Amino acid sequence: MPQHLAKYIDHTLLKPESTEKDILRLCLEAKKYRFKAVCVNPYYVPTAAKALEGTDVQVATVVGFPLGSTSTFAKVCETKEAILNGATEIDMVLNIGALKSKKELDVYHDIKSVVKAASGKALVKVILETGLLTDEEKQLACRIAKEAGADFVKTSTGFGPGGATVEDVRLLRETVGETMGVKASGGIRDAKTALAMIEAGANRIGTSAGVNIVTSE
Repeated sequence: MPQHLAKYIDHTLLKPESTEKDILRLCLEAKKYRFKAVCVNPYYVPTAAKALEGTDVQVATVVGFPLGSTSTFAKVCETKEAILNGATEIDMVLNIGALKSKKELDVYHDIKSVVKAASGKALVKVILETGLLTDEEKQLACRIAKEAGADFVKTSTGFGPGGATVEDVRLLRETVGETMGVKASGGIRDAKTALAMIEAGANRIGTSAGVNIVTSE
């Protein structure tokens, strides 16, 4: 059984209909299988933080989710509140429209502001939503995220078109180099796919199928 994959997995539940009972089950699974983190919506950060207190499992949440087009001020407020509530990792959505409008300084400021708000308290992952970007835009987004001081780039929200692909993960890794994290997320539901992403350069896997991945033959 590929249990060694657990250390790569952000065990994720972001469905809008998720209940407190669902989140508590997610946290129990994360403790049982020793996943790297859980990833939950901001409302459930206090629930997850309490359930995982005293463990090594990180609490990740999403900011500007899932569209990325909220204001920078709103993203900063979300980040600060999430950290106060116990989040240790912030998965923020890139301002996709601004990037495609070639407003690179706006994109940089957006990311940099969240990084500053999280500084010393939480990792920041920037969700690119690769299904909406050209390869050139993916590379540009990576360069901006790296310059802004983000810790990771991430492929997808799971709510946009497409999901993680080996080709995109390889492109992101080649662009950011070895000093920055790459999170593959979106459509990863089995160990074979997870391993392919890791081999392509991912060092974190975002998935709602973590249990299936680590217990499959």
